[in-house]
Order: sequence, then structure tokens, then C-alpha cells
Amino acid sequence: MTAYLTALVAIVTREALRFIHQRERFIAALVRPLVWLLVFAAGFRAALGLSIIPPYQTYITYETYIVPGLCGMILLFNGMQSSLSLVYDREMGSMKLLLTAPLPRWWLLFCKLLGSTAISILQVYVFLAIAAAFGVAMPALGYVTVFPALILAGLMLGCLGLLLSSFIKQLENFAGVMNFVIFPMFFLSSALYPLWKMAESSELLHDICALNPFTHAVELIRFALYVQWNGSALFWTLITTIAFGLAAAWGYDPGRRQIRKRA
Repeated sequence: MTAYLTALVAIVTREALRFIHQRERFIAALVRPLVWLLVFAAGFRAALGLSIIPPYQTYITYETYIVPGLCGMILLFNGMQSSLSLVYDREMGSMKLLLTAPLPRWWLLFCKLLGSTAISILQVYVFLAIAAAFGVAMPALGYVTVFPALILAGLMLGCLGLLLSSFIKQLENFAGVMNFVIFPMFFLSSALYPLWKMAESSELLHDICALNPFTHAVELIRFALYVQWNGSALFWTLITTIAFGLAAAWGYDPGRRQIRKRA
């Protein structure tokens, strides 16, 4: 158990130090959602009418609606950024050194995932504080109840990043894969528009958005911010996290690589 805890502390500390020395990464993680909140939302406010839908008890502004989606955006982009660092570490050789430690590979990957998720949650809370300063505030208790939702959503998106990094061999290929995954996941979700709005334009788009795991993560965050329970979003986010996690562990399995080389 001491060895497991030592590995956990070492890997999480390494992630924290890397984050501290990359201040541009912190600023970039906040610029993206703030541009949506302060610029795009101002233009969409008049064009999009929002009905009273759960978890809201009254009419809300568009800025209020997109805050949970922008929290999900931070988790999504940071999960991909963390997986990019894995590809970089593998090219530099430090990843191979880490994975040869006398500990289960799944534990080493989990430690890496936990460190990146903790950083993502810190960024989300800073964004929520800035949003509140601009007048987009949530219920006071919601800032507490959203914490478990952020952990689960961050783990889900981090597992997706791990899964992608297990199949990407070169750093140059990662940008294309990120764009192919991030933008469809973000825009084909309920982060920016309610699902009923999607249904008005296209039933097919509505069905795609409803099946998108990112939609369930955003709705989990949305309901948690308003101290409400969403069992369906919790169930699908949890199932997707487990599926992505198992697939990522399989992707980093050295036995699979040996079989592929022999083939």
C-alpha cells in the first residue's frame, strides 16, 4: 500500500508542477469559455429563447444556461491536453520509464488521470468565480454539490483522452484527432443549446446529441449546480467512464502490443 500511495503522490505532484510551470495553459483554459460567455452569449441571447425546463424554475438568460456547458468544455479540453502530454512523454521516453514501475499499469494510469482531473476541477471553480463576478451566479449550495459531478465528468473525459493517446503514436497526429473528437462532442451536445431546440431543427441531430456522452456529463453538472438529482445523467456518465477506462487500460496493455507486432 505504501508503494501505491508513493506513486500516487509522485504522479499527482508531477502533474501539479507541470501545470504551475505552464501558466499559459491555465490562461488558455479560461479564455475559451470566457469568450463564449462574454462575447458569443451576448449575440445569441436575442436569437435563442429558452423555455422553463428542469433544473430551472423560471426563465433564465442564455449566459446562465451555457455556464454548465462551458464547465464541461474546460474538462473536455483539459482531458485532451493531458492526453497530449502522454503522447509527448512517450516520445521523450519518460512515459516508458513510468510504465515500467513495479506497479499495476492501471494504477499508474489512474494516478495520471486523477492528477489531471484535479487540475481541471480547479480551473472550473476559477471560471465559476469569474462568471459570478460578471453576474452569472449559481445557488450557493450548488458550488458544493457540483464537486462530485465535476469529478465524475472529469474522469470520464480524462479516460477518453487516455484511450485516444493509447492509439496515437506521433505527436503531429494528435491535433487532427483532437479536433475530430473535441468539436463534434462539444457542439453535438446540450452544452450550448437545449435538446428540444435541436429537435426543432432536426430529429437526427437531437438523437445524436442525446447519445453523446458529453451531453450526459453536461446535464449532470447542470443539475448538480442547482442542487438537483439527475439519475439518468449520472448512470450514463458512470457507465461511459467505466467503458472508456477499461478501453484505455486495454490500449496500454503491453501484451496487446506484442500480439500486434507478431501479427
